[in-house]
Order: sequence, then C-alpha cells, then structure tokens
Amino acid sequence: MSKLAPADRFIDLSDYGRPLANYAATKLRNSPITPIHLTYLFGVSGLLGIYFLLYGHFLIAGIFLLLKSVIDAADGELSRVKNTPSHSGRYLDSIFDILLNLLVLLAICQYTSGNIWLALAAFLAVQLQGTLYNYYYVILRSKSKGADGTSKIFERKPPSALPGENQRTVNTLFWIFYALYGVFDRAVYWMDPGALRAQTFPNWFMTLLSIYGLGFQLLLIAILLSANLIGSIIPFFIGYSVLFLVFIPLRRWVG
Repeated sequence: MSKLAPADRFIDLSDYGRPLANYAATKLRNSPITPIHLTYLFGVSGLLGIYFLLYGHFLIAGIFLLLKSVIDAADGELSRVKNTPSHSGRYLDSIFDILLNLLVLLAICQYTSGNIWLALAAFLAVQLQGTLYNYYYVILRSKSKGADGTSKIFERKPPSALPGENQRTVNTLFWIFYALYGVFDRAVYWMDPGALRAQTFPNWFMTLLSIYGLGFQLLLIAILLSANLIGSIIPFFIGYSVLFLVFIPLRRWVG
C-alpha cells in the first residue's frame, strides 16, 4: 500500500525489500502474528548480522542485515493490511533501527581494531544521511494525498494511544525516540528549513536521494562486507556525507 499519491510515487532505491514485505504481509494477514512480532524479529536479524560480523562471517552477516531490511518493511505492511496502526510499533521500529546502526558500526570498529571516535563519527554521518532522506520524504507524504495521512514532520509530545495500545507505553517509547532522534531532526531542519515550504519534490530527486535511505545504507554495508572490504565501511560512510553538498542545494534549486 503506497504512502504517496500516484503523481508523487518514485523509485525508492532503499526500499528493495518491499515486494517481499508485501508478500509476507499478505500471507500473515489472517495469522496470529502481529506487526510488533515482526519488529522484534528484525531486531533479532540485525543482532545475528552483528554476531556473524564479529566472527568474520561477512557474507552471512550481510545476508542477515539485508533480511533485517526486508522484515523492517514487512512490519509496517502487516500493520496496514491488518488495519492495526500503532504508535508503539512505529517508535519501537525506529529505536531498534538507530541502536542496530550504532552496534553495527561499533562491531566493525571492534573487528578492525579501529578508532572508536571514527566509528562514532560514521554513526553520526549515517544518522544524518538517513534523517535528511526521511525529512524530505515525510514532507512529501504530508503534502501528498496518498494512503498515509498520519505522517508528522516534527513530533514534540507523545500522541494519544490508538485502540489496543497503552498510553504509558506510547509515552515511554516516544520519549526514548525523541531523545535518540531529536538532535538529528533539528540538525537537518537547520540545514534546510526552506524545504517545509516546498509544494512537492520531483520524482527523480527523491529517487536520487533514496541512496541515503537506511535500506540502501545496509545494502552498501552488505556489499562491502561481501567484498571483504570491512575496513573501508567506516571511512566510506563518513565520506558519503559529502553528498549533503549536492542534495541540499539541488533541493533548493528544484523547489
């Protein structure tokens, strides 16, 4: 189910797992498995990827990281096909994402006996890259008359719990989410506050920008691992941030 109106849909290079996610959600529609079960499952898949990475099984590690990306898409799809939206699930999904990103880079640093500060710099770079993509994508969703009408560009306080949710759980997960992501959201807004006034973004621009999406980042990590280039991953993602100097001016030009 698309989150965008037909005119705003673009080829999302970070969303390569969507066909498998759609298939899985369709098969699980009438099962007792819930979206939150899949959220926990992608967390386990990410941890298995980290485990195999630490023991030098790079190909298997990459497969589990890609599987994590597919399951990450499937939990949201299952929520939509079951018509069971959940703030708790959405926040938990994002919390798992950022923690797994940090653990992957720390595991790479551990395996290569690298510099911890460079690993943390790569983590900050990865998060800012993903936040830039999400910032523009959520702006596009908020202005698009697609299937998703709940997207919020900024979140300052916990939302009201949806049916089946506990308000205390929603509140707790929101504040964890806000503590982890708030600084990145503010940083990206500071870089391009004018994006909020844009009416839309060209499809080609969003496709190009999607190389900053988390799924594509994990794909790049998997490729570098399979090529036995683990030592290149941390410096690569630090250098990958140079594309901010392309994407933000380009957005201003097209917007």
